[in-house]
Amino acid sequence: MQYYTDINSYKGLERTAVTLGKFDSLHRGHQKLIQSIQRFAQEEHVKSVVFAFDINKDTLLTNQERRQHLETKVDCMIECPFTKDIREMKAEVFIEKILAEKLHVSYVVVGTDFHFGYKKRGDVKMLAEYAPKYNYQLKVLDKELFQNREISSTYVREALKEGNVELANFLLGYSYHMSGVVEHGKHLGRTLGFPTMNIVPADRKIIPRFGVYACRVWVDGKCFHGIGNVGVKPTVTDEMRPLLEVFAFEYKGNAYGKSITVEFCAFERPEEKFTSVEELKTRVDEDIMFGKEYFQWQN
Repeated sequence: MQYYTDINSYKGLERTAVTLGKFDSLHRGHQKLIQSIQRFAQEEHVKSVVFAFDINKDTLLTNQERRQHLETKVDCMIECPFTKDIREMKAEVFIEKILAEKLHVSYVVVGTDFHFGYKKRGDVKMLAEYAPKYNYQLKVLDKELFQNREISSTYVREALKEGNVELANFLLGYSYHMSGVVEHGKHLGRTLGFPTMNIVPADRKIIPRFGVYACRVWVDGKCFHGIGNVGVKPTVTDEMRPLLEVFAFEYKGNAYGKSITVEFCAFERPEEKFTSVEELKTRVDEDIMFGKEYFQWQN
């Protein structure tokens, strides 16, 4: 996959099938758009392009994660920073200069509520009006629904805020996850018999409800079942720095300095402040039992 962080860097000459949006989570609705341009690429021999407006707000996927998700799925990914020039570009100019002249578009695929251009004056109606002039076909896809509600990044955010990662994972079509490099902590978990791996959530990455979850932990390409606490660890520190701390049941190695990925599978309980380390250990033993029973049931 070709990858660009600036539309001006794109120099392709091939005809394209383009889908546009924020793509800040790649949920089931986003996947529907991407599958459409994949079909055009296969059947019409054009280049599949995902054009993502990078709004620079808190997100469900970091840019790196989004790139990894799309690496084998499309021909090209363009992250377009939402600069003043892009923000104030008239919708008609965007169609002419970006879609037609820059991307040589043959097929445009968007959702029913897609808006673009200065003050969001561009919409699917305008795209349809300009299609004959710039020789492209427009495909407008209906929203994906779950429980009579449109699947959206907002829906996913609400589920994560409540700790309902099972709902979030269904809406996404994959497990919500966090990645990072394992850093040294206070080694309290190791002392208590459950050595943990600590990672700091990436900047702008949305953090689920603070608490304990059953998790899958990926280390060195291998998957381990475990439990994780995301929060500020109020029993042992006053730093108030969000941290994800995981215990992988069968992992025996030294993970310090390694990049790991943690998938959230099921919420157990909110984060608590305990009166003693002994009370904490007793509760973590129960958490471990919850995690093992959860994955035993999954199998």
